[in-house]
Amino acid sequence: MKLQASRKELIEVAKGLRPADLYIEGGTVINVYSGEFLKQNVAVYKDGIAYIGEGEQSIGNSTKIINAEGKYVSPGYIESHTHPWVIYNPLSFASKVLSLGTTTTVNDNLFFFLHMGALGLKEMIKDLKQFPGTLLWLIRLISQADYPGEREWFNHKDIHSLLELDEVVGTAEITRWPLLYNADPFILDTIEFVKKLRKVVDGHNAGCSYEKFNSIAASGVNSCHEAITAKEAFDRLRLGFWTLIRNSSLRPDLTEVIKLITEGNAFTSRLILTVDGPHPAFIEEEGFVDGLLRKAVEAGVPPMQAIQMVTINPATYLRLDDYIGGIAPGRQADILLLPDLVSFRPDTVISKGQVVAVKGDLITSLPDIDWKKYLSRKPFSIPKSVLENPDLYRYPHTSAKEIIPVAFFYSTVISKREDIVLPSVNGYADLSNHEDLIQAVLIDRDGKWVTRGLIKQLASQLDGLASTFNTTTELLVMGREPKSMAMAAARVHELGGGIVLVDKEKVVLEIPLTLTGMMTTSPSFAQANDYQNLFLSAMNDRGYPFHDILYTLLFLTCDFLPGLRLIPYGLYDVQTDTILNPAVPISPK
Repeated sequence: MKLQASRKELIEVAKGLRPADLYIEGGTVINVYSGEFLKQNVAVYKDGIAYIGEGEQSIGNSTKIINAEGKYVSPGYIESHTHPWVIYNPLSFASKVLSLGTTTTVNDNLFFFLHMGALGLKEMIKDLKQFPGTLLWLIRLISQADYPGEREWFNHKDIHSLLELDEVVGTAEITRWPLLYNADPFILDTIEFVKKLRKVVDGHNAGCSYEKFNSIAASGVNSCHEAITAKEAFDRLRLGFWTLIRNSSLRPDLTEVIKLITEGNAFTSRLILTVDGPHPAFIEEEGFVDGLLRKAVEAGVPPMQAIQMVTINPATYLRLDDYIGGIAPGRQADILLLPDLVSFRPDTVISKGQVVAVKGDLITSLPDIDWKKYLSRKPFSIPKSVLENPDLYRYPHTSAKEIIPVAFFYSTVISKREDIVLPSVNGYADLSNHEDLIQAVLIDRDGKWVTRGLIKQLASQLDGLASTFNTTTELLVMGREPKSMAMAAARVHELGGGIVLVDKEKVVLEIPLTLTGMMTTSPSFAQANDYQNLFLSAMNDRGYPFHDILYTLLFLTCDFLPGLRLIPYGLYDVQTDTILNPAVPISPK
């Protein structure tokens, strides 16, 4: 990072030899370095803080003065681990959270890289530098589900060139952490490259035992956000990890994990709060980092410690505390004016020295982004006519005595295997007497393969659903009626990606997600929120029993969470590391 304001200019403003552009007077500064609340003024020049203290020498005729009497002057919030692709896109997402006080986000690049490659991703990152907040990036070393050609796409040359970008602060989470445990050469070599760059290695170690965590720590991973109990958080801290306490739409764990502070009296210097990647409605209802602060303080964390966990702690973890994370001379002028230490909703948001939001509304212009220019992959190579064949969605089954493995969902994203016997009709499984079963297929966008499975207790009244919103971004189709499934799949093909719901061979809901199959291109966060609410409501009406349909779809095609999964290689049992029903080639119609 580098400030526009020169060191010489900031020195002159501090001395009173050059007038400040902005002067915040009369507020109570939250000093996250000393842990004090101090009645002080703050002088800003260009995008940098030049002075903090009781003096007024930096005020000139052209200086804009903001009266902060009765308010707290806080550093801008930092989200050190997020996913800007949950129907919203990086621009609509960052705009929303900036208005809530999050001036810096550290973003996962996964689906952008999968569909843009290194060149397109670099161009997007460059164009997004125009955004009034600070957008930083983490680079994936592998995908969330192995697929043919993965290692060729995630190659040394491209990954290294991305990691060297100034806007990139390190590697993104490795969800398939057994690769670390087993010392995968490519990953370890890349971690060494990152260490030489003095950047961070983000972790994701759900379900990892303490004993295995020793190996993960030895691999060079710096952090983990997957603790769901205070004990698991302590295990991470004790092994030297920066430990992220999460509260998100899928995993609202803060109330439990925060007990390591409120009951365990853990040092907080290596603790960070994160919202991870919540669905749009969660942000609309619960807030973003501001919501984390509310929950932490309500749970008994002192306000100063809570604020440190979303400012100086993540800045130090990211090795950017010389530039962001606190209010001090030489730092970037990311400043919030808070009316209290209860709501943590800023009255005023200042980012890079500019007032960008007032009372929750952005008052600054946003860059005009043409998302299509970055994409290198076609939405679909498979002919639409192939998707219109209902037999593609039926589960082949020739013997009524044959046992079929079924994915039984007992929570939003976790399933377990159940073995059942079904009748066979015309070479396919007959579901007519099993109302709790639906068929599911994952179809290669290029038309090379299809994976088939059966799912129990997910949406018993679902005729047809097709979606590119999933970990693989291939075409995931589910339902009880093959004709409706075919119609939904064909419509997603026409849209170029998205989510389509069909009842009785009639389209009843469609959500175009033409940006990598995961995101709307609309700059409106409200649009993403409306889409998510409509979709969840529609799925609840069709028997979906859980609260986060987006993450159900997202993780149904991953290969690291317990249960049965639809992945590019076939129906996969994660616990036994076994392909139960291999993917098969697609026959042209």
